[in-house]
Amino acid sequence: MEEGGQRDRRRAAPATVGAEGRQIFVELGEQNFDAICLSTYRTACKLRFIQKRCNLHLIDIYNVIEAVRDAGLNAVELNAGISVTRVENLVSSLFNQLSKRLPTTYTINARECTVLLVEFLLAAIDSEPDSQLTVLFVKAILATLCGGKLVDKLRYVFSQVSDSNGVLVQSKFDGFLREALKLPTAVHEGPSFGYSNTLARSCFPQQKRVMLNMFLDIVANPPQCLVWLPLMHRLANVEHVYHPVSCSYCRCNSMTGFRYRCLRCRGYQLCQNCFWHGNASGSHNNQHQMKEHSSWKSPATKLGRALGRTLGCVSSREPPHPIYPEEPERTLNLANIVSVDSASRQDEEHKLIARYTSRLAESDVCFSFPREILAEIKRLRVEHDAACQSSPEKGSTNPTLLAELRQLRQRKDELEQRMSSLQESRRELMVQLEGLMKLLKDEEQRQAAQAAGSSHASPSRPSPSTARSAGAVSPQAHVYPPQDSLAGVGGDVQEAFAQGSRRNLRNDLLVAADSITNTVSSLWLFLRLEVLFDRTEEFIMSKY
Repeated sequence: MEEGGQRDRRRAAPATVGAEGRQIFVELGEQNFDAICLSTYRTACKLRFIQKRCNLHLIDIYNVIEAVRDAGLNAVELNAGISVTRVENLVSSLFNQLSKRLPTTYTINARECTVLLVEFLLAAIDSEPDSQLTVLFVKAILATLCGGKLVDKLRYVFSQVSDSNGVLVQSKFDGFLREALKLPTAVHEGPSFGYSNTLARSCFPQQKRVMLNMFLDIVANPPQCLVWLPLMHRLANVEHVYHPVSCSYCRCNSMTGFRYRCLRCRGYQLCQNCFWHGNASGSHNNQHQMKEHSSWKSPATKLGRALGRTLGCVSSREPPHPIYPEEPERTLNLANIVSVDSASRQDEEHKLIARYTSRLAESDVCFSFPREILAEIKRLRVEHDAACQSSPEKGSTNPTLLAELRQLRQRKDELEQRMSSLQESRRELMVQLEGLMKLLKDEEQRQAAQAAGSSHASPSRPSPSTARSAGAVSPQAHVYPPQDSLAGVGGDVQEAFAQGSRRNLRNDLLVAADSITNTVSSLWLFLRLEVLFDRTEEFIMSKY
């Protein structure tokens, strides 16, 4: 009856819907994917085109899980039938939520995407005789074609085909393979990846209990029937990868996507289009083993990684997927709190939560424990406030403590006065240092001017009488600028310059700098004493 209702629903669909649904297969044929020699790449390219044409690559697996939960399909058996109207509502909610998440610069036609995807699902159902639209089919197809990481998709699939102990159920996994392999059949790749009754056993032939991590090994070593699934995800990852090397067949200067290197012919590399179509040139032929590269590494990077692996600094092989706990997460059992009769077992999850919250609102027993905790917190706060208020009263009755506090305060005042005097001395020293630097600068300018004047004088050698007259000049002529220029500087600087040329100006500057350093050190010491005094006072106040 369910299958007949679905056929009637499809016949009642408007003609435009069917035309739009067939349009996706017309566009698929225009891509000329059938020219690809290898069936695995051919199937992956076709399904990748369907994924992008329906904008499913923009929808994450977690968005699919949320939409399926909101549609109430988690409470329905996997093998139960589902109407086309319900599938349309589910797909429509997916694309409507997607259009809200996308930026304003990127828009999609949610109605067109819904029609295309629903018609493709119905075409996949019609690709095999005696098949019907089930909940497992919708979950399997959406989980396979949506965007996101392959590991996350397989974890969701395992949650659907395993029991409560986290062990794979072969019958459920066989049903998943039956539904998932309708995708290659829908794109006319059924002869290569069709379904058979022995596929489920052949995927894990020697394992009696298949757990989650063993099931996720499909990522690294997929069975033959699902080898196109990891390849489809690798295609999505390398669509914009650039390789700055030329193809040995088509002679293009660069490659985008996969790059294939022959392991026998030295330096022979092919782009993905030439490799997929079986092109070869020179001594190379299609029987040679090729290595697939999904990224470009410079020779220096390759050498560094090789040395790292040789020296044991870098792990030679990374795990294909993270290791997850084998035990599944236990869901909250509300059966002992809310009575769930047989008639309401198929209700949606939010209705069960609503009944649970209403039961909690009617009962006061569930909130007795938090009230006791709040009362205890209030009592402890009152005791703490009383203890804080009684501490100063106890301290005021102790004369020894008062005397110690008085001495400490007096010492603090002395330290503050000393610190202010040190700050004043530091200020004066800074003024003197500034004056000394100015005098030094003027002296250097004067010497530079004298040197420039002597360079313009006559190069003839002076007469002895001139030399003697120059040597007879009074020593006061060589004294530095007059003392009037030191009127605004401290007395120490004037005393330093009182003896004229017998003193060295640079030594005086060094002495002044040492004095400033000592003063700052003393200031820092007194600041530390003040901090120590404050901590001591706080300790005494807290103790008494």
